Amino acid sequence: MSEEPLQTGVVGVGSMGRNHARVYSELGETELVGVADADAAAADRVATEFDTTPYVTSDLLERADAVSVAVPTRFHADTVQNAIDAGVHVLCEKPFVADPDRGRELAAAARAAGVTLQVGHIERFNPAVRALEAIVPELDVIAVTADRLGPPLERDIDTSVVFDLMIHDIDVVCSLLDSEPASLAATGSTDGNYATATCSFDGGVTASLTASRVTQQKVRQLAITAADCRVNVDYLDQSVEIHRGSTPEYVSADGDLRHRVESVVERPLVENGEPLKRELAAFAEAVRNGTEPVVTAEDGVRAVEVATRVAAQIADREPQEVRP
Repeated sequence: MSEEPLQTGVVGVGSMGRNHARVYSELGETELVGVADADAAAADRVATEFDTTPYVTSDLLERADAVSVAVPTRFHADTVQNAIDAGVHVLCEKPFVADPDRGRELAAAARAAGVTLQVGHIERFNPAVRALEAIVPELDVIAVTADRLGPPLERDIDTSVVFDLMIHDIDVVCSLLDSEPASLAATGSTDGNYATATCSFDGGVTASLTASRVTQQKVRQLAITAADCRVNVDYLDQSVEIHRGSTPEYVSADGDLRHRVESVVERPLVENGEPLKRELAAFAEAVRNGTEPVVTAEDGVRAVEVATRVAAQIADREPQEVRP
């Protein structure tokens, strides 16, 4: 295995793509060799900021061993296909594709070409989620709830809250349960800024997911109700708490006999860190070792399929619009 840094690039340098460029320039195992964007001025700015070179995409694909694709979703499939055709390993931001069938085609093409294809579901690399992955196999899970809420955006975005925010929790829950919903029901606002979905999984587990771009508080939380405990995860604090009930007892207070149950709270060690750095480092490792990425193209397709089912249910119900 070569000790030389992996030659990396970024296609699409908006807010997320710029951060990919930053991390590639900071990681010891990668070297940022260039960026590309349909907006040449944006590519020039980011290239200058991170001391690299702006290219058109075709030229960047000739120089890089691996690229991140952070263009708008409608351009994902074609850009990923171009990278595969050039023999370049690729990490595609979420949502992977608009059409799940196209995603499966890309997965097959990458395998045939010997190209690593990873999807950018960044919460899988949140240290709290990684800690949770070690806990869940020991639990008799009954239900999962996830809230991904925030205030109105200061920028225009061309996708609904389901594909923008909820898809993160769809991916995390499906990964934790190693399954996708057998059935689901969803509702939301007609402007696409609020959505809630209740998903039923084989085995009886229920997941309730809420995503909002109209809530005046930023919340990123997930909770698991299990037979003997409740596990709370805060994505922002990167923390995990396990609440267990101790043996109930009766105590005397001022002559009255009262029932009391104390809760025992465990806080597993979570090694905090920037999820994007962990994600891109894992991508580079998969490329170097020729191993399966943590988040595969198939994982990305599964998340899109479930999100599409949620969006279809919301469209069928035609609920009232939610205003900030």
